[in-house]
Amino acid sequence: MNDYAVLWDWLSFGVRWLHVVTGIAWIGSSFYFIALDLGLRQRPGMPAGAYGEEWQVHGGGFYHVQKYLVAPAEMPDHLTWFKWEAYSTWLSGFALLCIVYYAGADLFLIDRNVLDVSAPVAIGISLASIALGWLLYDLLCKSPLGQNDTILMLVLYAIVVFMAWGYTQLFTGRAAFLHLGAFTATIMSANVFMVIIPNQKIVVADLIAGRKPDPKYGRIAKTRSLHNNYLTLPVLFLMLSNHYPLAFGTQFNWVIASLVFIIGVLIRHYFNTVHKRAGNPHWTWLVAAILFVVIMWLSTVPKILTGEPKVAEANQVFIASSHFPAVRDTVLGRCSMCHSPEPFYDGVTHAPKGVVLDTDSSIADHAREIYLQAGRSHAMPPGNVTAITPEERALLVAWFEQAR
Repeated sequence: MNDYAVLWDWLSFGVRWLHVVTGIAWIGSSFYFIALDLGLRQRPGMPAGAYGEEWQVHGGGFYHVQKYLVAPAEMPDHLTWFKWEAYSTWLSGFALLCIVYYAGADLFLIDRNVLDVSAPVAIGISLASIALGWLLYDLLCKSPLGQNDTILMLVLYAIVVFMAWGYTQLFTGRAAFLHLGAFTATIMSANVFMVIIPNQKIVVADLIAGRKPDPKYGRIAKTRSLHNNYLTLPVLFLMLSNHYPLAFGTQFNWVIASLVFIIGVLIRHYFNTVHKRAGNPHWTWLVAAILFVVIMWLSTVPKILTGEPKVAEANQVFIASSHFPAVRDTVLGRCSMCHSPEPFYDGVTHAPKGVVLDTDSSIADHAREIYLQAGRSHAMPPGNVTAITPEERALLVAWFEQAR
């Protein structure tokens, strides 16, 4: 059993690394081409059909790039397609979803206090919601609403907010954030697979056949690509959010996720405006910073965390607290099955992140983490598998705040 668990952990490691590598490749090319497109300039004497050009310098050389809004008059001898980055990112991400959240559904996906369902039911809800996201988005883009970018984006944002709330009513906080990211990332990948690349193939086929391509295919592909551009930063945050329990494990986690989308859009708006040479909207950073402070406040309502005493002094204060005996019993009863030198929880071969909570001093050493992960937020235990009670969480909060 232990050998199987170790191999599974290495599989998770390998797929996670693959997901990071392919994600970087996709995001890098996406950001580059959006910046290139926004920076194009027109000049007299350009080739027939050319929409704009850009001169760039990088790596000691100069690059002269020209864009054809529809297509050049003849098919080029060599054509590079940018598609496998998107496909590989989604496939590796879905594989990771299966390895971590589906195979470990009882630990990472299901929270019995939120929705008491079996693992197959939870996995079915997950798959259905991700597929529904693309279908709904695509229908909206093809509907009359798709003719008005502002209204379309407002409607799509309302759907995102609803899904952020909905996922917190179905899964653990950690899984809710991950699924909101997967929901959005699937829309982005499907844009490439179902719209952008097929449209480009239609244009190529017309060129090969000697027909004049219809410009609508290019316009549609560009719109979907721009949507992807604005969704990228929120998806990045959501995919990394499992490291931040104060974001996903708190009462207003769905509001936090919704605000993260606005912050991501603001930041992309800044860079897109600068690349377009249409100004320097510094106000976007101010608004983003204000929203981030709001997120901090929401994560710790009604008290924002401040500093803490030095570790050596804090240890004695935490151990001397009148709450400590009850806290120790809670930690040993609810946490030590994983956080011990030899974990005995099924599938856990070593203490997560090397955190061992089996002595008074080790509990005091990790007082802040216990407070954040199991007191202020519900990040631990994952899915509340050890059934820690609200009273015990309140005890952990009272212990830490009294000692500080």
